[in-house]
Amino acid sequence: MSNDFTFNIKSIVFDENYHPSDNTRLTTNFANLARGKSRQENLRNTLRMIDNRFNNLAHWDNPNGDRYTLELDIISVEMTIGAAGGNDALPLIEILKPNIIDKKTGERTDGIAGNNFSSYVRDYDFSVLLPEHNADKATFGTPDNFGDFHGKLFKHFVNSDAYKQHFSKPPVICISASSSKVYHRTENVHPILGVEYQQNELSPTDRYFDKMGMKVRYFMPPNSFAPLAFYFIGDLLADYTNLELIGTISTMETFQKIYRPEIYNANSAAGKLYQPSLKNQDYSLTQIVYDRDERSQLAVKQGKYTEEHFIKPYKNILEQWAANDAH
Repeated sequence: MSNDFTFNIKSIVFDENYHPSDNTRLTTNFANLARGKSRQENLRNTLRMIDNRFNNLAHWDNPNGDRYTLELDIISVEMTIGAAGGNDALPLIEILKPNIIDKKTGERTDGIAGNNFSSYVRDYDFSVLLPEHNADKATFGTPDNFGDFHGKLFKHFVNSDAYKQHFSKPPVICISASSSKVYHRTENVHPILGVEYQQNELSPTDRYFDKMGMKVRYFMPPNSFAPLAFYFIGDLLADYTNLELIGTISTMETFQKIYRPEIYNANSAAGKLYQPSLKNQDYSLTQIVYDRDERSQLAVKQGKYTEEHFIKPYKNILEQWAANDAH
């Protein structure tokens, strides 16, 4: 059955001239920035912030703080279900991948795929399935097998020939820490990732990513204000180089400063015990226009799009595949 699922990977450059295509997921952070009258200024400032943060972390042999620049590729993943009898490709996932340019040596290094991870099926799970399940219920809960299908689909993609042809290492997905949990600072400090934080129990997001085959660790990099959640396969500290890790941090911390300034652009850093809060008033705004309300509305629209064009039409095929899939 799984042989009938084929993945097609497309790539376009994310730069100040980027325009979202008609079929891109507009909930992605990079697409949100690239619309409206401020679009080019937004993009230029965002890319400058990413480069500045990269050079701040990669400070060795970099006296002027300008040795490196990042080029970002938007990776779009489509899936075709051959057994469905049609040739329509279904949009599945979008991520960013940084490419690290050393201006001193001219060397070009691949960064880690996974930045700004977004998924149509995850939109469906969180924006359609979960609200419907909790409608008129006194206590919040998740449906049986919540995230199982998305997890199997993601693992199938990462193990596919298409993924291995494009990327040499497994993805790392870096997102905001959960505002519902309290994090405890540990004594473990990594030279790039920074000080490690831990929480007492997994969040719903942690459990969702666990079904994707990904573990989580929380680190607050040097000169950061709050820990980031790093979801990974394998060994986060051993499998990636310093420059690869810096590429992920500089990209995702920049987007978090824009999207969640209350947490990641706060005026004071996290302490020994830390609970992120979007109600924090002591923070600074970036000079970048971002529409959070529209993003939330689009997540619902795209979740319903997934239900209509993917979940319902291929329900029997998907259920059969999920039941037989070994991952």
